[in-house]
Amino acid sequence: MSVHYTLNLRVFWPLVTGLCTALVCLYHVLRGNAGARTEPPDGADGGFPLLKVAVLLLLGYILLRCRHAVRQRFLPGPPRMGGHSTFSAKHFPEPSLDILLESYYEHEVRLSPHVLGHSKAHVSRIVGELVRAGRARGSPGPIPGGALALAFRGDFIQVGSAYEQHKIRRPDGFDVLVPLRLPPLVALEPRSLGSEPELAPAFHGCFVCALKAPPGASGGHWLRDCKPFSDGFCVDVRGRRLLSATLVLRWFQAHLQRSLATVRYSLEGRCRVSLTPGGLEQPPTLHILPCRTDYGCCRLSMAVRLIPAVHLGDSVFLVAPPPPPSPAGPLSELPEGLRADALWGLNTARQEQKLLSWLQERAPPGACYLKCLQLLKALRDLGARGLDPTAAAQWGRILSSYVLKSALLAVLQREGAPAPGWDEAHLGDRLEELVQFLRDCLLRRRTLFHCVLGPGGAATEVGPLPKVLREAAPVDLLAAFDRQVRELAAARLLSTWRRLPQLLRAYGGPRYLVRCPPPRSQRTQGFPEDEP
Repeated sequence: MSVHYTLNLRVFWPLVTGLCTALVCLYHVLRGNAGARTEPPDGADGGFPLLKVAVLLLLGYILLRCRHAVRQRFLPGPPRMGGHSTFSAKHFPEPSLDILLESYYEHEVRLSPHVLGHSKAHVSRIVGELVRAGRARGSPGPIPGGALALAFRGDFIQVGSAYEQHKIRRPDGFDVLVPLRLPPLVALEPRSLGSEPELAPAFHGCFVCALKAPPGASGGHWLRDCKPFSDGFCVDVRGRRLLSATLVLRWFQAHLQRSLATVRYSLEGRCRVSLTPGGLEQPPTLHILPCRTDYGCCRLSMAVRLIPAVHLGDSVFLVAPPPPPSPAGPLSELPEGLRADALWGLNTARQEQKLLSWLQERAPPGACYLKCLQLLKALRDLGARGLDPTAAAQWGRILSSYVLKSALLAVLQREGAPAPGWDEAHLGDRLEELVQFLRDCLLRRRTLFHCVLGPGGAATEVGPLPKVLREAAPVDLLAAFDRQVRELAAARLLSTWRRLPQLLRAYGGPRYLVRCPPPRSQRTQGFPEDEP
């Protein structure tokens, strides 16, 4: 993705004013300290008057701000919404919507590459020291050490939107996988639950991992030798010993706390760090706060989710705990004999990064794939305004960032070779196409498959996959949501798209000077029906 910088007048002119004022003050100080200085005659000014220079610079800044305000004030406004509007971009004059989208993207959505790069480098250094300390400490918990100890592998893998170049707003949240090293006497036999007929659709993307003897091990001796590990990290399900995500997560959090105590002193000069346990439903979060003596240019407070991961092969990992499967978390829908603490989630971030890179390499210059995805996430955030907390959480789950990314990949793979219509000049049309695709998936029960666990998957673009993934049943990301929730989400999505110019002006900050009251539907509770 090509990166370009734009001049931010809100920062530039105050900096120029402060710099010039500092230079004038320095001039007067140096001039006052000079040994030989003649007194000016009465009524004459012996130097640059400080007050006059500051006033002139301030007047210049105000004039430029007024000029910018006049330009924004007379932008062509959107037409009034008719009572029988159809789902098309013809309601908005093309220049007006494009100008609003571009301005909103530059000032509210797009991240500074400089700040994002500094944040990622800072996170990489801190997490790297923590993981290396964890590897050196050995294994606490039920198995203090030895050949059957669980341990850090020693590396970490950065995943998520910040490392795929489509993160929006602030670079203050990151996801990092911490691979674990299993004992040499332990091998895993993972199995997908996607083909279980009695299982609720919310759990079709989950996996279970049974213990098995490694090649060449004797069955009787192996069971006796690995019993300490089995008792400490496994649960019994239908007569088989399954690796427990809950027990591994509990060990992982305790090990991180001990490792953090080891490196906290060495980090005091650079930052303040703390660890918040996530309990049994969320991974722990490492909080990185800037130190008072840190005078760097990017002093941000950051939260890093540290996710324990078990490597399956070919850069595919099982993670604990599995992501929230559905709006209500239907653990009661698990069939008898299957335990929730034995469920693992799947992480294919490396394959998805390869797929995005493969698409970008074949894209024409100036393609706006990732920019459309960023604006689609911003559109979702605008649609959540005015909802009560329960409805907002449900809205965020059904239109999660992963669902939106999967929708983009599905549209691009459906079109085959990159089309010339994905350039910057057609940004509004491509964004509308993505919204239409999501509407069809929600209203017409069209499937939105996992980009790797789908029919055919993406094996040709991302390389080989483990056998367990090649044989897994396709996973529909929207199957866990019932018809009513999908219809309400589709109505909210259409309403947000039709009111997009008003929303951009209302929530775009001081740069959008055309004021308008919040739309009536945003003051309602829950997902409102689509307005006529």
